[in-house]
Amino acid sequence: MEAEVDKLELMFQKADSDLDYIQYRLEYEIKTNYPDSAGKKNPVTLLKELSAIKSRYQTLHVRFKPIAVEQKETKSRICATFNKTMTLIQELQKETDLESPSVVILGPRKIKSDTVSTVSPSISHEVVGPDAMIFIF
Repeated sequence: MEAEVDKLELMFQKADSDLDYIQYRLEYEIKTNYPDSAGKKNPVTLLKELSAIKSRYQTLHVRFKPIAVEQKETKSRICATFNKTMTLIQELQKETDLESPSVVILGPRKIKSDTVSTVSPSISHEVVGPDAMIFIF
């Protein structure tokens, strides 16, 4: 999730940079090629539209930042809740003399096909998250 957020933020930054470059090139082209032209398309109007587009991108970026922060906080809360739940389950199992389940946590980018094939077929529960796969059996 964080990678997607970072990717979107970089896209906004690149778009902002591209718009600055386009504006600079347009101003340069207008000054050098059409010093006193009365063309069909008004270059000043085009520049104003470009500035409006840049402003819209900046507005989207400002709106996007709190969402990114909230996503990171939510992810942290989910992880904390999951860890507390696992600790509570382990404590309850110790108190009731039940055997604790085996847990295998595999990172999604580290999984190889031979690793997955060695996992026991008696898996009773599988949780797939954005950062790992957790098998409880």
